[in-house]
Amino acid sequence: MKRIFIFIAFILPLCALAQQSITLKDAIDLALKNNFDIQIAKNYAEIDKISNTYGVAGGLPSINASAGDNQTFTNIHQELSGGTVTDISNASGNNITAGVNATMPLFNGFKILATKERLNLLQKQSELELNQQIQNTIATVMLKYYDIVRQISYLKVIQNSFSVSQKRMEIITQKKNVGMANDADMMQAQIDLNNAEQTIKSQQIIIDQAKTDLLQILSVKQYYPFEVKDTIIIDKTLQLDSITRNLTENKLYQSFEQQIKINEQIVKEIAALRYPSIKLTTGYNYISNKNDAGLTLLNQAYGPSVGVTLQIPLYNGNAFKIQRDIAKYNVSNAQLQKENIFNLYSANAIKTFQSYSNTLQQLLAQQANYELSGKLLSLLLQKFQVSQTTILDLKAGQASFENAGYLLINLQYSAKVSEIELKRLTYRLSY
Repeated sequence: MKRIFIFIAFILPLCALAQQSITLKDAIDLALKNNFDIQIAKNYAEIDKISNTYGVAGGLPSINASAGDNQTFTNIHQELSGGTVTDISNASGNNITAGVNATMPLFNGFKILATKERLNLLQKQSELELNQQIQNTIATVMLKYYDIVRQISYLKVIQNSFSVSQKRMEIITQKKNVGMANDADMMQAQIDLNNAEQTIKSQQIIIDQAKTDLLQILSVKQYYPFEVKDTIIIDKTLQLDSITRNLTENKLYQSFEQQIKINEQIVKEIAALRYPSIKLTTGYNYISNKNDAGLTLLNQAYGPSVGVTLQIPLYNGNAFKIQRDIAKYNVSNAQLQKENIFNLYSANAIKTFQSYSNTLQQLLAQQANYELSGKLLSLLLQKFQVSQTTILDLKAGQASFENAGYLLINLQYSAKVSEIELKRLTYRLSY
């Protein structure tokens, strides 16, 4: 009894693991938590956030403390005009300096303001890119998740066909027992049954590999078996005019808009270099100089200091002008990139919607065709049982049923893929 209890206790966790089910929401929540691309985008957003300060922009004082102690040993030979001669060997001298100094920019052509605004824009841009990466990750998880649903649906179609092959084998066996079927029919039925069984095993491998791909997307450290119990439900309410109107909501497109503003701020920063700059300097310094010989044996000085520095750029080989012209070209390039990405998104949206719309139209007809092929297969099986149709007709009916099932499932998945992409482009992907 104790051994049985131990065996059950060992088996139960394995059974629970094997029966674990993952919903689409579970998968997306896990991906948003663990996905490496999202973590990297979050880090970049955090970098731009902590960099967005007036200190980085150069608007705060710079304060430095310094100290020094210099000891010297000198041989001195002096001949004065009065005839005095002095010879000292290894005369020591000591020089100590210490001070605290601060520099505060008062005016630099508004460069500080331009730089601070650029840092603001960089922070907003990184947040936009993070949001777009989240949308991309959700889309990636959805596509792989529904691919697993599709492959499982394939498996169900194959299993239904396998059941028909088993039934056909039973009928032929019964007929052979009464002399109404030959060995060739038995062999062919067995071959078809074996092929169907191999197809099921092959399809199961495809499902397992698709599940492994999903776990990799979720950045799961330990791979484990799980079940997916879901169906492909398509949103049939999407409209092309609404999609094209909302393409500007795409966060990557908005990131390109931010890049234009960032480059415009760089133009202002470079232009500010052509203006005079004024700095306030202040500090407190201490100097002590001791000598064993010479005219001055001790010299000490200490106290505060304050001043204003004015710097006027006169000529630097036209470097500022060249830098400003380059920055203006970068603004133009950013505008062209924004227009290019919008044209690309517009074309993708139109093509994807065409696929989406066409697939929805095919789905209704294919659903009816799939149901009809199922009824035909059932009828052919009944007729084959009473010898009113041939084995070839039954095999053709099976093939028709499988093909109809494959096409229906592919159309459902294709429509879902188009729906996901259209919502991703317009930043409307939710779960």
